[in-house]
Formats: sequence, C-alpha cells, structure tokens
Amino acid sequence: MISRYILLPIAAALACFLCFVHTAGAQTLTADRLLIVTNKRVPESDQLARYYMKRRFVPAKNLIQLDTVETEEVSRQEYEKSIADPIREYLAKNDPQGKKFMCIVLMYGIPLRAGPPIPSEEEGRQLSELRKRRLEVEAQVKASEKDKAALAALRKQQAAVQNETARLSKLFAGTAVDSEIALVMDELSSRQWLPNKYFVGFRGKGTENMPQKVLLVSRLDGPTDAVVRRIIDDSIEVEKVGLSGKAYFDARWPEKDLKDQSYYQIYDKLIHHAAHVVENSGKMAVVLDEQERLFQPGEAPDAALYCGWYSLAKYVDAFTWAKGAVGFHAASGECTTLKNRASTVWCKSMLERGVVATVGPVAEPYLQSFPLPDVFFGCLTDGRGTLAECYAVSNPFWSWRMVLIGDPLYRPFAHHRAAVK
Repeated sequence: MISRYILLPIAAALACFLCFVHTAGAQTLTADRLLIVTNKRVPESDQLARYYMKRRFVPAKNLIQLDTVETEEVSRQEYEKSIADPIREYLAKNDPQGKKFMCIVLMYGIPLRAGPPIPSEEEGRQLSELRKRRLEVEAQVKASEKDKAALAALRKQQAAVQNETARLSKLFAGTAVDSEIALVMDELSSRQWLPNKYFVGFRGKGTENMPQKVLLVSRLDGPTDAVVRRIIDDSIEVEKVGLSGKAYFDARWPEKDLKDQSYYQIYDKLIHHAAHVVENSGKMAVVLDEQERLFQPGEAPDAALYCGWYSLAKYVDAFTWAKGAVGFHAASGECTTLKNRASTVWCKSMLERGVVATVGPVAEPYLQSFPLPDVFFGCLTDGRGTLAECYAVSNPFWSWRMVLIGDPLYRPFAHHRAAVK
C-alpha cells in the first residue's frame, strides 16, 4: 500500500493540506474549535486543561470532564461506556451539525490504549476456518516442493489466506484511544485500520471504507504533569520567535542502495526525502545519517527536528533538544507507556528530555501506518499548518494504534513565515 504514495512531491502534500482546510470547514484549526477532554479522577488532568485553555484562549465551555479509569489501558466495554459515549452525547448536543469542533484534545489522565472489541460469532467462525485452511495449505506446500507449477499456485493460495487472516485479525486488536476517538461520530467507528480521508496518499483514490465524520485528535500528556506544563509553555514561547536548531534524520542505508520495494526500504526512502524537504525549505541545517547504526551519545546537539529508526523501546541519548523540538522514532512500541518510570520507550524518553511533540504507537502498528515523514515535516516547515493538521495529512489510518502528543495548535515555523511576508 505504501508504495503507491512514496516520495509524494511536497507541493502536492501542501495542496492536499489546503484541501484539508477546505474540507474541515474553510478555515485552519483555531482555539475555539478545540474540545478539551479530562479525567475527573485525576486532579492534574483538570488543572492542566484549565491552564492550557487559559494560555491558548480556548472558550471555557469547550471542556468535557469524563469519569473513567486512571490506568493507561481501558477495556473496550469501559472505553465505550466512560469515554466514547459521553463524548458522543456532548457532540450530539453541542455540535449536531459537526461544524463547531474540529479537534479533540485528550489531557493527562486519559487512558492510552483501548482493548479489542469482542468478535461476533460469525467473525470468530471465519477466523477459525482461515486458520484451519492455512495449516492445510502449508501441508500441501511441503508436499509439493518438487512440483514447480503446483507450488506456484499453492503459494498464491497461501498468501491469500495469510492476507485475509491478517485483515480479520486487525478487527480484534487493541487500539489507541486517540485513534478511536477520531471516529467517535462515524458509523464505521471501531472497525479498525480505517483509511484517513485527509491523508495525502488516499486523495482521489476511491478508497473503500473511508470514514467521513472525522475529528482530529492530539494528546497533551507525558510522564508527569510538570512535563505537560512545559510542553504547553515551550510551544507557545517558540511560536513567537520560531523554532531554531538542527534537523536530524537517521536513515539505515545510503539512498543509492534503496532499490527494492520492501516496506523497510520504502520507509527509509521517505526519511531521506524528509531530509531533502527540510533542507530545501532553508529553515535549518540538516544532518542525514545513512548508516545502520543510530546517532550515538553526543552526536546530535541542538536537535530541533528528528526522525529515525530502529531501536525498539530503547531510547538512545544522542540528543540535546532545542526548545520546541518535534520528532518521532519509527519502531513498534514507542508509546506503549508514558508513565512507567522504568520504561525507555522513545516517546516517554523524548518528552522527559525536552521535545514538545512526538508520535508513536501503543502496540505493533506495522510500518505502513506511521506518518509519512516527508509530508509531516514538510507541512510543519511550511508554517501554514498546525501540528494536528500536519499529522492529519501525513497519517494513513484511524481506529488504529498511533498517537500524536503535543499542542494541536503548535506552529513551530509560523514566525518564519510571518518574517517572509
């Protein structure tokens, strides 16, 4: 899937951003279009919400207080009862036409992960039959190793069974609360792995099962309430002067060696392209590493932007982060927790050390569900889009496992753009 939109020209991405703005209501994201969501069981949740609303001039009425669990994971039943249903009711009452609110902000104290939905009897039967069929085909493949013609046909059957099993299995996987809430008003909600109508790669493609009632979602969260307060303050302060520092992109292989179409090489190409996009913007110096090893301690000072991979749940302390830094690390479980003190996942570690915005998955997301780094950073450096909007055009799927952490209104290069004018 990802190969269809590899290396999308940034001009096309920005054109899609303008389409996004038009589709979302003929105006960019503003404070009065935010709906702030807190957990009344966590005192800091409401305190931080009111602090943010005061600093960003969010109307006092744009607040909903939930009574939900204090843990980072919530069961599907509890998610529906204490998170999704109250938000649906609030929106149905206060925004029946879907034109007032554009973005939901989940505050510190709202769970990260929602458990899987319970499969129906028919869905369970289909999965059982597919697993049985997979074993049968595997046995036939082993028995036909010397018959090339038969083996080729069986390989196709095997791939078809595996793909269908994977498709159905996704329906019964846990997801990020944030990614579910994006579709809280859409009838396709909770179907999982659903295409994002704002994503640049799906525009004009006639993609099936594409939800139309979509809200942007960002999370103001972190290891402590002090970290969240810093995120709010740094974001607002940096907007006034513009983000400065260096952009670091950590690819795994030289661009000239990326010749096949595996997802790994394709995503590596996108990281290379992101580096070129930021460099061409003229906003800051770019450091591109093409070695398989990661940046090592001391090698990435004054980091303002970052994208790299792959070190699973093991942050490498190579960076000194500039105030207002934005970045993410593409690996399978980098937002599984924001609160576990012993954890070294990248989202938590980066927030602790100074970034104000990051992206990560709450469980195995598959590489093709990560935001396209060239589109994400291209949109940010352009200066027109807010953080939430840049994520929207670069994020392929909703009702899945990715989380955006940061002030949704953050525009780190807004000052740069104003200076040009």
